[in-house]
Amino acid sequence: MTATFAHLGLPEALVRALGRRNIETPFPIQAAAIPDALAGRDILGKAPTGSGKTLAFGLPTLARVDKARRHRPSALILAPTRELAEQIKKELQPLASASHRHVAAVYGGVGYGPQKHALRRGVDILVATPGRLEDLIEQGSVELGNAGIVVVDEADRMADMGFLPAVRRILDQTPADRQTLLFSATLDGEVSVVSRAYQRDPVRHEADALNPETMDAAHHFWLVRHADRIQHTVDVVEATGQAIVFTRTRRGADRLAKQVVGHGVGAVALHGGRSQNQRNRALQAFASGKAQALIATDVAARGIHIDAVDSVIHYDMPHDAKDYVHRSGRTARAGATGTVVSLITHEQRRSARRMQRHLDLDEPIAEPRIDVLRAGAPADRKDRPQRPEHEPRSRPRRSETKTTSLYVANLPWSASEADLRSLFSGHGDVHDTTVITDKQTGRSKGFGFVDMPAPAAERAVDKLHGTDFGGRDLTVRVAKPSRYAG
Repeated sequence: MTATFAHLGLPEALVRALGRRNIETPFPIQAAAIPDALAGRDILGKAPTGSGKTLAFGLPTLARVDKARRHRPSALILAPTRELAEQIKKELQPLASASHRHVAAVYGGVGYGPQKHALRRGVDILVATPGRLEDLIEQGSVELGNAGIVVVDEADRMADMGFLPAVRRILDQTPADRQTLLFSATLDGEVSVVSRAYQRDPVRHEADALNPETMDAAHHFWLVRHADRIQHTVDVVEATGQAIVFTRTRRGADRLAKQVVGHGVGAVALHGGRSQNQRNRALQAFASGKAQALIATDVAARGIHIDAVDSVIHYDMPHDAKDYVHRSGRTARAGATGTVVSLITHEQRRSARRMQRHLDLDEPIAEPRIDVLRAGAPADRKDRPQRPEHEPRSRPRRSETKTTSLYVANLPWSASEADLRSLFSGHGDVHDTTVITDKQTGRSKGFGFVDMPAPAAERAVDKLHGTDFGGRDLTVRVAKPSRYAG
């Protein structure tokens, strides 16, 4: 008989809360780890992204955690990135109310005020990135002497990002008799050192390793010219649907997003150089379908939970096999199928072959075949008329499409033309953006203009007028010709 969450020993209130979300059958890592965690044992879990580990540590933490005092959380969950910290909070928050517990997340890139206010009220389970948590500790806003349960999530990623010294400093401030749950995709190297130093007789549980054979995705390796990668990226997005496109650098992500938008495909950029508000807007635009492509650096390879990703495109080849697996794992989630396309130049063939051998992935490095991707696309895209392979792509000239200029006001001083393009491209093609700046300071004067085709402009006014942008309510309306002429 298949185990259920009720069989694992969870409180009835949590089981009912899971049922209301149609979560009834535990994943293997959950079925293995939850009973031991409920018994108070330390857990050493080998579990990749997408294996269900958040509930594996989150549910027993919710079941066992005590009510917190002001500034003194009763449980702590450490995560390497802002996105993962926010994702963990969002996944646990609906369940926390069933246990009458409060969950909050603290991370960098946003103001301290709301985070300090939450800590003053009392946070039972605090989800935190190491850097922001140490800042709050130094400022006297949080004290860890009552954190009887500590979770270190994605410890291998912590090691890759150089966070383990901070993790050790934080663990040193928690009670010696705490329960410590450590989850990682790999358990060797620095991760094993941390486990030996901070866990007591941990129970080891392993989920199946995430690899290309366990992902229900089709893997394609295309041999392409460097200059043709943009067009191939656009073709793959149009053939498959929602796509995450990985680049090596932040600048490359921003540049590619603009280029893809220039080809008539909605795209937004996501990387560590963007503010938290910008990152949130990019994820929202992609998750809602307003943008077809999310152009990202490896910050999105972990900690981003979006089920409806039809394909992953390696625009720049990953650094190694591990990065390939984690990037590719963004598609074919939650029982869905997916497509992974790697764009390989002639100079990269040898390194691509080495990576394939490491992954035991026997796929040819061949010429691009967009028709193969279309054949595997979901039914609603298969039925769409496609341009013939020999027909070159062309965009309508501006003289053929009526353009409307939109006046955009109440912009934050830091707003750039790239920010406007990213925001408005979710509603259609953007021909041009202009931010009016002060000649002396170079900062935005608080208003600008966006040129779009008339139907897209109407949608943008309807959807964006009055919405929050950088903490301000935008004004978006059709520009008066006298204001923009010349």
